[in-house]
Amino acid sequence: MNNPYELFVESFAVRAPSLRIAIVTETFPPEVNGVAMTLGRIVDGLLQRGHAIQIVRPRQAKEANLDSRVGLDEVLSRGVPVPAYGDLRFGLPSKTRLIKLWSEKRPDIVHVVTEGPLGWSAVAAARALQLPVTSSFHTNFQSYSQHYGIGLFKKPIEGYLKKLHNRTQATLVPTRAMVAELQSRGYNNVTLMSRGVATDQFHPDKRSHTLRASWGVEPNTLVAVHVGRLAKEKNIALVISAFRAIQARVPDAKMVFVGDGPLRKQVEVACPDALFAGVRKGEELATHYASGDLFLFPSLTETFGNVVPEALASGLAVLSYDHAAAKELITDGSNGALITKTDELDFIDAAVALALDPAKLQRIRQAAPASVAHVGWDAVFDSFVETLSGVLERHGRQFTQPSQPVRTSPLSQSSA
Repeated sequence: MNNPYELFVESFAVRAPSLRIAIVTETFPPEVNGVAMTLGRIVDGLLQRGHAIQIVRPRQAKEANLDSRVGLDEVLSRGVPVPAYGDLRFGLPSKTRLIKLWSEKRPDIVHVVTEGPLGWSAVAAARALQLPVTSSFHTNFQSYSQHYGIGLFKKPIEGYLKKLHNRTQATLVPTRAMVAELQSRGYNNVTLMSRGVATDQFHPDKRSHTLRASWGVEPNTLVAVHVGRLAKEKNIALVISAFRAIQARVPDAKMVFVGDGPLRKQVEVACPDALFAGVRKGEELATHYASGDLFLFPSLTETFGNVVPEALASGLAVLSYDHAAAKELITDGSNGALITKTDELDFIDAAVALALDPAKLQRIRQAAPASVAHVGWDAVFDSFVETLSGVLERHGRQFTQPSQPVRTSPLSQSSA
């Protein structure tokens, strides 16, 4: 029989230790974008599990109070607006400050979410202090470059990204296809960590006849929806073309855009009969999803695309290219529709075909929610901690007792 000490050691061994995790990011809620919303969910889950989180990020526009939740410490840095993304900011280089910060309050591990100057500084500081460091690959900046007239910088951007990520001990990506792609491009230590969907929030039951009536549509009117940033890299022009083709065959069809962005005024001019709901969050966002029928998503720049599982969970028929989240989650003709070639006419033809086949559209919509019922956030939280713990083990660190929660410090109340 084991003695009391052995029983204590055995019981402690099966309990995951709490971690002190320093997360460095250029974007964080309440900012509205896929990276911020995903990170917000992960931080919520980690805090609920007793981990201590330090967020290092630029101060946001019109920001007043920091998050005061127990276990969360926010450290603010200076930042400058991201070109064409005025609501987002690059954090300025802060290696010296981060070395001082982490020397005084040493985290167990550093996780870099975004690849701007602040992220580069965090990798350099962590390596200088011999701290284990991991990263996330969220955005195909080298693909975005062609949409903003800086295609000549594609190779330098790719070189910068690869060097940054290869200086970390694991790069987390959201799809198996992205794992293979980055490995083929010379990225090392690429690890899969998928995204989740809040099926309690996004659900067909959130469909609102009152909202649809406010859109001026009848119960059986086809409503096409696009949720996301109105920007070049989202291929918004193809959304409009697909809707116009639908409208030519189904005159009473309605188009609803949920979101905002630099192309908003141009889209309003190009599609004046569409409805523009602006940015919606929480229950309002869930209601807007579920009150639509057909989700048009032709973006080719996503590393994942959170809107895809959200639309599926909400009971929409999702039409997308065979890419990112859609590739992982959709079976063509069953719970959605996939276009295998990046051909605009194929996308438009598929949109029209769905609009003209209400029975098929309804079958797909009914199958969609169940197809993502298994994609819960709890599994994502566990995967994240498991990955970081594996890096810590390989780094040679040992845990003997749970970490104490980190509380907001005077340092976190001021900008660098």
